[in-house]
Amino acid sequence: MRHLLFALSLSCLGTAAAAQDRNSHCIALADTTPGVTYLHKAAWHEEVPEFSVRINYIDHAMFFIQAATGETVATDYTGFLGMADVVPDVVTMNNSHETHWTSLPDPRIPHVLQGWPDSDGNKADYSLQVGNMLVRNVTTDTRSRFGPEIVEDGNSIFVFEIEGLCIGHMGHLHHEPDPAQYAALGRLDVVMVPVDGGFTIDRPSLISMLQRLRSSLVIPMHWFGPSNLERFLEDMAEDFVIKRTLSSEVVVSLRTLPPEPTILVLGTNYLRAPQ
Repeated sequence: MRHLLFALSLSCLGTAAAAQDRNSHCIALADTTPGVTYLHKAAWHEEVPEFSVRINYIDHAMFFIQAATGETVATDYTGFLGMADVVPDVVTMNNSHETHWTSLPDPRIPHVLQGWPDSDGNKADYSLQVGNMLVRNVTTDTRSRFGPEIVEDGNSIFVFEIEGLCIGHMGHLHHEPDPAQYAALGRLDVVMVPVDGGFTIDRPSLISMLQRLRSSLVIPMHWFGPSNLERFLEDMAEDFVIKRTLSSEVVVSLRTLPPEPTILVLGTNYLRAPQ
């Protein structure tokens, strides 16, 4: 049913997905739904298993993503990943305030992607191939920080396509995607979502979005406190398997499929230099 909905959306809308001419396997329909494998044994500085991606939850909305083929990403990058000299291939930043961006990114980083419009008002629009990884974005509107005004294209949902996986980071999402945005996103196997319940997207809209995406793995972020997280988990428990771990990392692959879509609660941890 999920694939049928995507097919209808793509054919009826014409959509940004076709117009952007992007070499995306996540927008294309898949014959089978991918799965995930959970491993918690290897530290961030150790080798990622073949055909896999390691995701480390650093803090707030910042994740460090590593592929088996060597590509690395830091999402909603604030300029500090921890006490380790790490230079990601790509950093993404959203909503230009201190918890989602930095005005002084490490100059060694090859690709710094700003998720909001540039100084000329042009919206963010990326289709970046880095090694075996495709990085693309779908913009959404945001509320102004200083009033009810709408900031058009003020947020980017970044999608990372690597090792056959479609990994989406919702950024500072303020509303449920519209049909064209859903179609442009395509399949998302893994998705990081803000669950604060009000600073970003409201909880009913978030639940509606996750029920439509039916991602294999949902990682909550942007909690602001345990009560927000627990309310989100309580609301999702009927439709999603809930898993918790003390680990701040998960290794994901397409090799196995959970019987049901799963929410995985990760701890947070800054990167440390190898001992």
